[in-house]
Amino acid sequence: MSMTIEQQAREEMVRLGASFFQRGYATGSAGNLSLLLPDGALLATPTGSCLGELQADRLSKVSLNGDWLSGDKPSKEISFHRALYLNNPECKAVVHLHCTYLTALSCLQGLDADNAIKPFTPYVVMRVGKVPVVPYYRPGDERLAQDLARLAPTHRAFLLANHGPVVTGKDLRAAADNAEEMEDAARLIFTLGDRPIRYLTDDEIAELRS
Repeated sequence: MSMTIEQQAREEMVRLGASFFQRGYATGSAGNLSLLLPDGALLATPTGSCLGELQADRLSKVSLNGDWLSGDKPSKEISFHRALYLNNPECKAVVHLHCTYLTALSCLQGLDADNAIKPFTPYVVMRVGKVPVVPYYRPGDERLAQDLARLAPTHRAFLLANHGPVVTGKDLRAAADNAEEMEDAARLIFTLGDRPIRYLTDDEIAELRS
């Protein structure tokens, strides 16, 4: 018997979670993943779960209204995942990590609130475009969801101040790839340090976006 789309989605979430964990993108029980199922419900990592030890049959299933349908209890951060799905029809998956370099970047003072990663390589521009900064709120605060709801129609990725990245995609694999590309850019920012960087020009950025 062939696997259903939902079973395939569950297996992929387990596999990508383990990959993130094994490579140090997630530690302990930090971070959460979600995706939109064909029936309109969300599949998400449960509260307090370790991305390295997810179990396909215990993943949380939640309605877009926030009703817990099946599986283990969902993360309290599911509210901001829902805000993204409800406000951007192109968003089909969300990756939220506490990966080292993007989280370090999110702790810096003086970030450009409109775009935390000023373009110096083509890849972040092509994958997600601008990365706005959401002000600091304690994890689970409803204002996180409110701010993301406002930004969701026009952005694909976000940096939560003093917290880490939230990245969307057309599916979970794409969201994961987008998150990794951003983490790599953040690592380059710290590797380059205070050396003079040749940023991409407005024309070069426009060419990548066209």
